[in-house]
Formats: sequence, structure tokens, C-alpha cells
Amino acid sequence: MGRIHSDAPTETAALRLNKRELLAGAGAAAAMALMPRISRAASETWDLIVVGGGSAGLPCAIFAAQQGARVLVVEKAHRLGGTLDRSFGQIAAAGTRLQAEQGIEDSPEAHFDDIMRISKGKVDTELIGVFVREAARTVDWLGEQGFTPLDGHPVMTGGHEPYTARRYQWAEQNGVAILKILLTQVLDLARKGSIEFLIRTDALELIQDNSGVVNGVMVRDAMGRKMDLLGRKVALTSGGCAANPEMFEKLHGTPLYASLAYPFNLGGGLEMGVAAGGTLRGAELFQTFFGMVLNDFNIPSTPAPVPVITTPERRMPWEVYVNTAGQRFVREDHPSVDAREHSLLGQEDHRYWIVFDQAIMEAAPSMVIGWDRARLDWAFDKYHFFSRGDSMAELAYWAGIDGDGLAASLECYNSGQASGQDSDFGREHMPLPVGKPPYYAIRMQGSQLLSFAGLNVNTNLAVLNGNGDPIPNLYAAGEVLGAGATTGFGIVNGMLLTPALVFGRMIGERVFA
Repeated sequence: MGRIHSDAPTETAALRLNKRELLAGAGAAAAMALMPRISRAASETWDLIVVGGGSAGLPCAIFAAQQGARVLVVEKAHRLGGTLDRSFGQIAAAGTRLQAEQGIEDSPEAHFDDIMRISKGKVDTELIGVFVREAARTVDWLGEQGFTPLDGHPVMTGGHEPYTARRYQWAEQNGVAILKILLTQVLDLARKGSIEFLIRTDALELIQDNSGVVNGVMVRDAMGRKMDLLGRKVALTSGGCAANPEMFEKLHGTPLYASLAYPFNLGGGLEMGVAAGGTLRGAELFQTFFGMVLNDFNIPSTPAPVPVITTPERRMPWEVYVNTAGQRFVREDHPSVDAREHSLLGQEDHRYWIVFDQAIMEAAPSMVIGWDRARLDWAFDKYHFFSRGDSMAELAYWAGIDGDGLAASLECYNSGQASGQDSDFGREHMPLPVGKPPYYAIRMQGSQLLSFAGLNVNTNLAVLNGNGDPIPNLYAAGEVLGAGATTGFGIVNGMLLTPALVFGRMIGERVFA
């Protein structure tokens, strides 16, 4: 039977709390609903305890329960679903029923080759080999449950490097379309008694016997009670650490500049896995997205409500991009987002400035979604990282760019613009020089909402120790594996959400097969 730890009140004592104490804790209704549930959870040994009820955890619970397992889902947040309510819900698989219906020729082997090309060969190749063979089955299952992609899908691309075949798809409601399917399944199985779930419950550490076999999880509920939950198998599906600035920087060697991630992605699964003997890999594969405007100098900062367009396929750049030294570092109209992002990765603080002049201000289409010229001009009086100057030197001073470097870069750019040939980067779209005051600069910050370091697993999703041996009864899926394992050193379309769904399903099916 699960053991309630002595440093927290027993359930009997908790039930004797007076009304004021209850209201000061989790809230009367929530606390009363929680108490009997956690008591039941601690009173039996579960076939599978799933730590994290999101993109990987929910399919893990569903398919384990369908195999006849009694499953307990432990979720730190106030509801199930993880990031699916904010995800674009973009998935990719080869050999799907939808592709066959549309006459699209594709194969797991072709999918594998594309992943290797875009990731620069840095993914876990054995794990990805399993994934590409399993992905279509999960995507087809979603279709059977009512998932309906947008008209014209699947497509070849949607933000990052294109595939060579149409295998990428998403629905009108984005991730919510997938969340609805998973929640319907989970709640149906919960009504049948196959799945139980605890919300507002934080998993603290894994329980192991003297030989290292995992046989449960110690948790803390919303009232602060610590409790041992016993299970024959445990799956860590609790996300990464991209909402934990200290852990993120420690693992990846770079600050977490922007608060973008799901707030419950605090790295608890990574800590538990390592404490149980697991190892981490993939931190060196950190990548940055190509920048956004932040509100202030805080690290992390919140994003400013300024949706700047830096993708040439949506708007060709008229402006020049420079780093802290005032130097251009990238071909601004490069058609590859991967090339642009890797150019930014080499810049100080992953930071750059979009620089332009009055002539470009007046002639160019707006670079901010939904803004006209008047609103863009107004922003230079409002936003902290919008700078303006009557001379290049004044602009550099206010923006925090090296003035000599900026002047030299613009002189070289203007010479190339006049001749029609950019000798530095080969830029093709250069409609105007940058030389008519006043001058403008918008500071852009490379950012990330993913963590790339994750637990090392084998092809059965068993967590491996430092010797490369499986830790008995411990499995992992989702971002706790690290984005590096599935997307390598280049963001691969669909290779974040789809592996979470597929690997979660695999654990649920295989550990009780």
C-alpha cells in the first residue's frame, strides 16, 4: 500500500481541516474532490503510472488501458492535455491512409532520409528508424477517431525545411483537434475504471528497490501531502525544461531569453530520470528560432505584441540585419529558414537588429502583421527595443550597436545595392539603399520554447543508465527525451509532436503486450 510520508498530514487529519483552512489551501471544492482520489491512488499497486498527461502521456495511458492495464496518470497542472491547447498540432508520417487516398507516393524510408537530411544526421538514428515505421499507424488512428486535416493536406512544408513528399498535416483547430480525441478516449476509459488521474499533483522522485528496479513514484498533492504511489511500470512523459531558466541554461549553456514554453515544463522528469540512474544527451544540439521582439531586459523576458515578419516567403526583406558589432551576418532573403537560424546561432547573445531608413519606411510593405505605416512609426515611441536616430551614429548609440561597424556595413551594402550584386552574402532582393535619415532599428532576440537535452532511451523507450543498460520498469517519451533526439540539429517538420504521440502509444502497447 502507498505510504503517506510523516512530514505531511494524513488523510484523516486532512479531512478534519476546518472550512477556513480548506479555503486557504487548494479551495474547498477542489480539495474535497481531490482527497478521496489520491487516497484511492495510494491504496493499490498500478500496472502503469504515467507522469505527465500531455502529448505523450495521454496516448501512453490510452493504449496501456486498452491492453487491460490499470493506469494512473499524475499531472502537475490543473488539467490534462499539456501543450496541445497551444500547439499548432502539426504531424507527419509516411505511408498513411490519407496519402494513399490522394495517390501520394511515400515510404518510411523516404521519411527517414528526409529527417536525416534536415537534422544533419544528428538524431537518434535507431529511434527514428522505429518512429518512421510506426508513425503512419498512429496518424491513421487519429483519422479513425475523427481527426480531419485542412483541405489540401498533407503538404510538403509549413515553417521549416520542406520534405520531398507531401506528408505534413494539421487540422483547423490545430492541437486542440488532437486534444479532443485524446481526452475523449481517456475520459471514456476513466469511466470504465481503467484509467485514474490526479491533477495538481507533482511527481517528486522515483521509488526504487535496492537493485535499482523502479516500482513507483513519490508525489506531492495540492495540499502539500507527500505520498508513495506504487506501480509495476512508470513512464516519464512530463515535458522538457524550457520553462525553467536555471535548468535550461545549465544544460544548454545559453540563457533562456524569452518566456515561451508551457509553464509546467520545469524539468521534473529529467531530474527524476537522472536521479534514478539515467543519463542525458542532446544538449549540444540547441538551436534558436530566428528572433522576436521582447518587452524588456529581463532574462527571461515576455514577448512584446509585435509580430515582425522575417520569413522571405511571406514578405521579402527591404531592411538590413546586423549583429551587436554592427555587421551583417546573414543573407536576409535566404530561402532556407534553417540557414537563417544557424547564422543567428553564431551571433553574440543570439541577437540582431533590423535596420532601415525613412525611404524604406515609406516605400516597403509593413514588416509587422496587421500594422500600417502610422502604427509602425508610433511604435518607435512606445517599445523599448525600437530605436530611431537622425544619423547612423545616433541610431547606433540608442540601439546599442557598434557605430563604426554599422556605418561600414551599410556603406558596403549600399555599394552592392547600387551595383546589383551583394558580394558579402549574395542577397538578391535589394530594392533600396539605406541612406535617408532618420534611421530605424528593431532589436530581435533569438528564442526557444523547446529543450534539446533529454533522457537517453533505447528503441523500446526504456530509460538507459550510464552503462547503456535499461533501468528496470522505467520508460520515457515526449520532450523529456529532448528535441535533439527527434529533430537533431535542424528543426524537422512534425518531429516534435508526432514522436510524442507515437512513442507514448508504443509504451502503452508494448509494456503490456
